[in-house]
Amino acid sequence: MIKATNIHKSYGDLHVLKGVNLSISESEVISVVGASGAGKTTLLQILGTLDKPDYTKNTELVINGEPTEVLNHKELAKFRNKNIGFIFQFHQLLPEFTALENVCIPAFINNISKAEAENRAKDLLDYLGLKARIHHKPNSLSGGEQQRVAVARALINQPKIIFADEPSGNLDSESAEQLHNLFFKLRDEFKQTFIIVTHNQDLANMADRKLTMVDGKILE
Repeated sequence: MIKATNIHKSYGDLHVLKGVNLSISESEVISVVGASGAGKTTLLQILGTLDKPDYTKNTELVINGEPTEVLNHKELAKFRNKNIGFIFQFHQLLPEFTALENVCIPAFINNISKAEAENRAKDLLDYLGLKARIHHKPNSLSGGEQQRVAVARALINQPKIIFADEPSGNLDSESAEQLHNLFFKLRDEFKQTFIIVTHNQDLANMADRKLTMVDGKILE
């Protein structure tokens, strides 16, 4: 599903990623742990095509069989919209829109009709236990509910890969546990691949594989 070879990333004189090699199979749940500054979020952003690595002749990032380095900016955005979902620590819902409207946004970008997008969104929100909250705006939802809306938004285009960056870092322990269990339920039911950056050791240890980052490199 994902093959990353010799991934480097520098910002000026700061060498953040130092030759990361990684292979992830379909339907795997991978956790990425490590101290702050180890390069976890930078790696996640590059694997999710939100940022680009420093290309050398040996650098390669293949996602679902697609070599991403050959895609231009527009092609990459389209590829990302169709194949990848993102869940962040801070849900990043748009406050002026309802839960239903927030979930529909990626589908609209993907040129899915309003009727189909809303039907998909309603099904997802119902699946996630939010049927009664679809017309509520984020400030009327609890932290756990907001994060489940963000999960629904990540799933609306039926992506093959979900990237999550500290997804439970802003939740109380009960909501965090529910979210963690949800990831594995989604994997089992929809066969999606999850790559999760987390400081939560309970979540990290639940994964099929736990990868530890130290000083810009991965130690399995």
